[in-house]
Amino acid sequence: MDIRRRNNVTVTGHADAPVLLLAHGFGCDQNMWRLVVPTLAESYRVVLFDYVGSGRADPSAWDERRYSSLEGYALDVLEVCEELDLRGITFVGHSVSAMIGVLAAAKAPQRISRLVMVAPSPRYIDEDGYRGGFSAEDIDELLESLESNYLGWSAAMAPVIMDNAERPELGQELTASFCATDPDMARVFARTTFLSDSREDLKTVTVPTLVLECRQDVIAPREVGAYIRAAIPGSRLVTLEATGHCPQLSAPQATARAIADFLGAV
Repeated sequence: MDIRRRNNVTVTGHADAPVLLLAHGFGCDQNMWRLVVPTLAESYRVVLFDYVGSGRADPSAWDERRYSSLEGYALDVLEVCEELDLRGITFVGHSVSAMIGVLAAAKAPQRISRLVMVAPSPRYIDEDGYRGGFSAEDIDELLESLESNYLGWSAAMAPVIMDNAERPELGQELTASFCATDPDMARVFARTTFLSDSREDLKTVTVPTLVLECRQDVIAPREVGAYIRAAIPGSRLVTLEATGHCPQLSAPQATARAIADFLGAV
């Protein structure tokens, strides 16, 4: 298997610079990073890829059993790292990819030496003493709607997730990204994402970690950022003056600056 083709790997920036590996979240692809890449590429080697089942990754590599767990997506990350012989890199994961990065770093600590979590959540469902932002019934309804009418769900949910009503083009872009994803593959990734519980995995993190949250995010409320900050000793929590779940699109300069500031301090 040609990993570079399978995961649509692209590389930009300085060949000899420290490496940033940017990983997208559910329903998205590497294009979601395009507004932060030019700034980051000025000082770093930036590697982007698409998970199998997303973007322009090879759909023939799809395996429902593999991608029914976050470990399957972490394996994609590690295989990209092995293919490019990446070591000591910074993994930048958006949304569920933040937790995928945690799993990958635990499996291959020689590959990943820093984590940047953008709008992360280790568990989306509320529990006694923990607020993830959704009740179990909320998630059941979300998944039922997604599975019964994926395109309709995408059109309705993308603007809510983006949460920038004064900039409707951002919601439209997220809608287009969702709709470009194969519905059957999206259903599997959605269940893997929204039913996941990675809270115990946070205990495995020993590398310098930045948690980036937005001041308002319907998918990952601020209680989640505080939870992760407390769960990972020495981690840094930065609240961006941005709304929505995709600050790399709604506040790209602030997002890139926060990442660069963190890397300059570690």
